[in-house]
Formats: sequence, C-alpha cells, structure tokens
Amino acid sequence: MPKRKVVKPVESGKSADFEGSLAELEKLVTRLEGGEQTLEQSLEDFERGISLARSCQKDLKAAEQRVEKLIEKNGEFVTEPFAPED
Repeated sequence: MPKRKVVKPVESGKSADFEGSLAELEKLVTRLEGGEQTLEQSLEDFERGISLARSCQKDLKAAEQRVEKLIEKNGEFVTEPFAPED
C-alpha cells in the first residue's frame, strides 16, 4: 500500500491569502470534477480542499467582524458593528 502524503492545514495569516486560497480551491474542484485522477490523488485534493475551505471561512468571518458601518449622529461620525441583512 503506498504511503499517503500528509496534507498540511492552511495557516491563516501565512503566505496563503484569501484570494490565493480561493483560487487553489477552485482548481482542486475542477480537477475533482474532471474525474481523471486516481483515488489517492482525489483524496489528497479533497483533504486539501477541506483545509482551504475552512481557512476561507475563517478569513471571511474575521472580515465580517471588522466591517463597520459609518453613521453620522449629531454632526459626528461614529461606527457601529455591521449587521448583515438576511
């Protein structure tokens, strides 16, 4: 049985930025949908994709928490937390 490669988790804040992670995730999805890989290659891509998806979700959550809405009250600008509309 061949040895499996260890899939390293994506570390937020390191060299993998959100856009890079998203682009890599899209490439992985395309390869997986193509169905031309071995089972082992597909599993490795799937594991990497899960790691990238979790990293992207974490980055999006952090960005959402930073978004603030600027409001003018009594001639002064103040900020309040962003409340997304559902």
